[in-house]
Amino acid sequence: MPWGDWIRTVEIEPSLYAADFAQLGQQIDVLMRAGARVFHFDVGDGQFVPPVTIGPIVLESISPQVHAAGGVLDCHLMTVSPERHFEAIAKAGGDSVTVHVEACDDLPAVIRAAREQALQVGVAFKPETTPERAAEAAADVDLVLCMSIEPGYSGQAFMPDTIERVRRLRQLIPPAVHVQVDGGIGPDNVRDVYDAGADLLVAGTSIFGREDLPRAYRRLVQVLA
Repeated sequence: MPWGDWIRTVEIEPSLYAADFAQLGQQIDVLMRAGARVFHFDVGDGQFVPPVTIGPIVLESISPQVHAAGGVLDCHLMTVSPERHFEAIAKAGGDSVTVHVEACDDLPAVIRAAREQALQVGVAFKPETTPERAAEAAADVDLVLCMSIEPGYSGQAFMPDTIERVRRLRQLIPPAVHVQVDGGIGPDNVRDVYDAGADLLVAGTSIFGREDLPRAYRRLVQVLA
């Protein structure tokens, strides 16, 4: 199913990396009842980024629940050789994979490999990488992810120059390609990021760092209303 059939005008994506894994299924259910439909699923390998994070086993445990409620799982692969994980991600129920331009020697081949698994595809770029470099691949992908922190750890502060990077990226890529931003998104900046051109906004601690998850999610949605 193409991204255009999944998302509304804009989506707040809860980042499951920041969730309480002792209550993961319950927290997903609560957020879906509050209106969340796209969940961000970070995979880190300990090489491209320092931490080893969640992987296909966790993905497989939650994908039936998410899909049954009409949701999707957007998988961000912070890994070297990301194509090695595509088959496992697809079998576990992932709906899309986003790979880093910095991690791919042959990006067109990586994109083709993801398509062969019937996955939607995104490319991500780190803060030190130019939007121009990321935009070179945008004609062949469904989304471009502009990192607003250094990838790896949840809870980092939003980098203010992200706004201009998003604005520049939106100018460079086709209108049908979605712009995603990940890192430090909260009520104080979500509207500015959206106004700059992003329509997929990943939020971790600003949702899961609050006791009232539905209220935290809806607050972000309301800022964009």
